[in-house]
Amino acid sequence: MRPCSPACEWPPMPKPEAPDPEWLARGAAHVWLPYSQMKRAAPALAVARTRGSRIYLADGRELIDGIASWWTACHGYNHPHIAQAARAQLELMPHVMFGGLAHEPAYTLAERLSALLPGDLERVFFTESGSVAVEVAIKMALQYWMNRGVAGRRKLLAFRGAYHGDTFATMAVCDPEEGMHALFKGALAEHVIADLPRDTAGEGVLRGLLAAHSHELAAIIVEPLVQGAGGMLFHDAEVLRRLRRLADEFGLLLIFDEIFTGFGRTGAMFACDAAGVVPDIVTLSKALTGGTLPLAATVARRHVFDAFWSDDPAHALMHGPTYMGNALACAAANASLDLFEREPRLEQAARISEMLKEGLEPCRGLPGVKDARVLGAIGVVEFEREPDRRALQQRLIERGVWVRPFGRIVYLTPALTIGERDLTALTGAVRDALSAGGRDP
Repeated sequence: MRPCSPACEWPPMPKPEAPDPEWLARGAAHVWLPYSQMKRAAPALAVARTRGSRIYLADGRELIDGIASWWTACHGYNHPHIAQAARAQLELMPHVMFGGLAHEPAYTLAERLSALLPGDLERVFFTESGSVAVEVAIKMALQYWMNRGVAGRRKLLAFRGAYHGDTFATMAVCDPEEGMHALFKGALAEHVIADLPRDTAGEGVLRGLLAAHSHELAAIIVEPLVQGAGGMLFHDAEVLRRLRRLADEFGLLLIFDEIFTGFGRTGAMFACDAAGVVPDIVTLSKALTGGTLPLAATVARRHVFDAFWSDDPAHALMHGPTYMGNALACAAANASLDLFEREPRLEQAARISEMLKEGLEPCRGLPGVKDARVLGAIGVVEFEREPDRRALQQRLIERGVWVRPFGRIVYLTPALTIGERDLTALTGAVRDALSAGGRDP
């Protein structure tokens, strides 16, 4: 199955109004950008509009988006079905508080997510961002034991190479050597950090660690199959099966952070499907609304929820974001799920995987390249040492693509609907940009 050509889904683009040419200069003095030392950062590119896999800049340039806006726009930008659902919901009700009030988009979405996820993952708690979804998962895991009258289980087991978010609770379960989070050492909760059990020997080492610490652990948390922002580090499904066995052996909850891996990115709808493992709690966000609106979900199995089902008010989960279960975002998420049902997204992901392998494999022979690897609709080129990312990104922009290198990698996570021509242009631009950079890309 070929990736879908943008022309087969998107109607003709309406003619945009003439943009205000001064907004970028006026606003730049007041905006604080993410992940940037702004004194040294390259100026942000002014975007006028988007369509399919394309970003149209205010200066008239056009870029093929190779990373789907941090992995969110799984159906491409401006998909008409999601746009129509959002417009219709906006007319009816953009938002009402979720405390004491209910609305159809959220309740339908919760039912649909429960049906899609494996096993008895059936209770959905909505939030607005991936970091908060993980915060809620951590809170659920700790309070699960408190509600059962078990004291002292206040820590999690997390893994080197992990990334779970930028809030304080989530930073504490990220890789402890990751520079940004290391700044806050001493201010963060201390958890137990281990290596992933990639083989039988690793499983034995982890078993020994759990034997020493299980009395203080509430749960194990892992990004299944891919540690995303930690460097696009892959592991196989057997790692997850080992974690499930060890969690059961030591009576711990198992949390899968599927914020990156969910909704077809690894080639399966969810990474837990590929592994045949049912976690006790799973977190979802990123592609949940097809890249249109902020929404996240923390989904728990029945036995986890049962620990909160009580006549005692102290056993309630005391969490409630203001925009929890936002009706507009839930309508977009339901429309996104419609597209996964109606259109061949997983087949498209498989074809993207084949093309990424073909297009990135030649990078292995380039100077300074350590590895080139692909899993599902994720393609990665890893360098032996950290490149000049600003120069590399500029070379990619000059070749008409939007790709954001980080650390020692450049990666591609395109929309699942990207056309073959655009995908070929992306992989070709990466090869050309790395070749042009020589030994110092």
